[in-house]
Amino acid sequence: MVETASHRGNPAETVTSTDQGGAPDQPAPGHKHSVMIYTRYERFWHWSQAALIFTLLFTGLGVHGSHGLLDFKTAVTVHTYAAIALIVLWVFTTFWNFTTGQWRQYLFKAGIWKVIRFYAYGILVGDPHPYKKGLHRKQNALQSLAYMGFMLVIGPALWATGIIYLAYDLWRDVPNAGTYLAGIAFLHTAAAFMIAAFVIIHVYMTTTGKTVFHYIKTMFTGYDSVELTAAEEAYIRETHSVPVRD
Repeated sequence: MVETASHRGNPAETVTSTDQGGAPDQPAPGHKHSVMIYTRYERFWHWSQAALIFTLLFTGLGVHGSHGLLDFKTAVTVHTYAAIALIVLWVFTTFWNFTTGQWRQYLFKAGIWKVIRFYAYGILVGDPHPYKKGLHRKQNALQSLAYMGFMLVIGPALWATGIIYLAYDLWRDVPNAGTYLAGIAFLHTAAAFMIAAFVIIHVYMTTTGKTVFHYIKTMFTGYDSVELTAAEEAYIRETHSVPVRD
């Protein structure tokens, strides 16, 4: 089957319902299938972004003198090129998200408190997850909120302060430029630590699937077991728009 850039725009949108407790909309009951829910570009974006972020964190710590594994000049050079590559990746990914409609995955969803309760308590006592992943519902409410914060707050703060810092030679003659530079450096470092915290939490959350490596495997292969409504199954059979293993 041919992999499409996104699953938007098909007539088999998930049928949803909301309970009186304010739980997130859930797909109507259906049969489970191993479906490619993460396209090639999503997986490329994810792993490229991960590699670049780890590179930036490592070289950033080197620039700050937290380790001596790289000399200062090398750390600055690698950090700068990795930052440029990440900005380019984010620009292309933002364009991809809007042109494919995938930006809808990151909109706020109802039921966030049930998801928070699950991760804070329910997961420890064996409660079922209150959210069901579907063909058009990749992110639960907490994930959507976290990724939205990453893309709208942390990411832009990192880009802006990093670009201003790199362009210091262009505004070094501004009065009190040194003071401004110190403030920019502080904000850039603060944003970097927020990304580091995001990464640590993100890596931990990948271990909370059916097995420790379930979510990691899913992000490598693109396939996950999800329920499909009858309409979705019929649409996929007719159009062959989404790869299905069973």
